[in-house]
Amino acid sequence: MKNIGFFKKLGLNSFALYKNIQKELHDLNYLFWECTLKCSLSCKHCGSDCKTDAKVKDMPLCDFTTVLKSVSKKYNPNKVMLVLSGGEPLLRNDLEECGRTFYNMGFPWGIVSNGYALNQSRFDALINAGMRSITISLDGLKESHNWLRGKKDSFDRAVRSIEIINKNREVVSDVVTCVNSRNISELDSFKTLLLEKGARNWRLFTIFPRGRARDDEELKLSNADFRILMEFIVKTNGEGLIRSSYGCEGFLGKYENVVRNGYFFCRAGVNIGSVLADGSISACPSLRGDFIQGNIYKEDFLDVWENRYSIMRDRKWTRKDQCADCDVYKWCEGNGLHLWDEETKTLCKCHYKDLFESA
Repeated sequence: MKNIGFFKKLGLNSFALYKNIQKELHDLNYLFWECTLKCSLSCKHCGSDCKTDAKVKDMPLCDFTTVLKSVSKKYNPNKVMLVLSGGEPLLRNDLEECGRTFYNMGFPWGIVSNGYALNQSRFDALINAGMRSITISLDGLKESHNWLRGKKDSFDRAVRSIEIINKNREVVSDVVTCVNSRNISELDSFKTLLLEKGARNWRLFTIFPRGRARDDEELKLSNADFRILMEFIVKTNGEGLIRSSYGCEGFLGKYENVVRNGYFFCRAGVNIGSVLADGSISACPSLRGDFIQGNIYKEDFLDVWENRYSIMRDRKWTRKDQCADCDVYKWCEGNGLHLWDEETKTLCKCHYKDLFESA
């Protein structure tokens, strides 16, 4: 705990009280819909193992609107953000119809996309259907991005999509980047590219050992490179040209409320829910098939949200093994839930340890 100053501890203690209140209230703020498992790319780090021809068919819109009607019984739709993920949402031919339906029901909505299939006419159609936000994945300069995404023209198409999006200053947009051993050295050059393309918000994250990424050493950062990433974000924000932040996973010690706008809080199952392509009810999409709480084809979503998720809202079960006597546990509470193996209940990665114990 030596790396955490006195005033930072005060802030963390105050935020811990806030987190406890949020767990009691467990208001639904974000609802993710895995609207398809089809994908135009074959990414090395994919947690969903998506393919162009997914075995699981796209969930019909009417099935998901049943979920939204359930949610509307308790929550103001205007205050629940819908985020469509995949796979690749742009591969749904009825995406605009979905969006208009959500908009007419009062729900703000956005998508997370690889940008491969986005062009000006499709973007305009999505805006006309009420789209409020869009996130595009771009993972470094051309060679690095295409290596990670598995298609040689994926970089050019993602850059094109960023150019299209940033002509519109009303939609909320950001670029997300998976930082790995191949692109860590080109972050400054990549930042220059993003500024040239008009990007305003940049979210960087490290790849966690799940799905295809479990055993790929090239996707991992060394602890020294992890610290370099933290300092890069600090420096970038100090320049004031683009707002950068580290992803929401992991407690980061002295970097808390510095490389993010706020302190670490895994909101999976607390404020964030999700519906997967097969109807499974979960939380943060990073969890994928772990910690499933029910299925919309068997249970009412709102009933599940209100009466389950205890394993996510009460994390005392994580105080074991390397977390048992950790002196920052009261602020970390076992890291992000997606970093726990559901079957063995073991933690597969500790950001705090990686940053400081080997420094």
